[in-house]
Amino acid sequence: MNITMEEKKQEALARMKVLDLHKNIIKEFDKENIVNMSEHGYLYWLTDEQKQYVSEFEEEYNALVYHVIHDYTEVGEMLTFLFVSDYKEEWEMDREDLQSGIVCAYVKNLSVDWCSEFGSVGIKPQYGGLLRTA
Repeated sequence: MNITMEEKKQEALARMKVLDLHKNIIKEFDKENIVNMSEHGYLYWLTDEQKQYVSEFEEEYNALVYHVIHDYTEVGEMLTFLFVSDYKEEWEMDREDLQSGIVCAYVKNLSVDWCSEFGSVGIKPQYGGLLRTA
């Protein structure tokens, strides 16, 4: 595809506003390309290891990650990557889903890597960050 990273970034900023993420992390992403992470709705910066996972994902799928949700579940420790894909024709549908509390994401299972996958997850805003609901 011929979608530039700047186009993806503008789409990511629009999605972050729809998700009602805290204005400071939207500003950090816009001005400094800093991706933040939510854990139980609270906001954190990514560790170097988590940044590496994001970079690897972005490179492999030519995507732009704009937020990460960190969870511990029965099947392992998870990083949920919210991203803008290289498929512009899907963006409008992605935005509509966001308004319903659903996002297409990549979930990296840090405990059992082969269980990592793309899929739809439920989310809701909390404390300026996001909480994964399903």
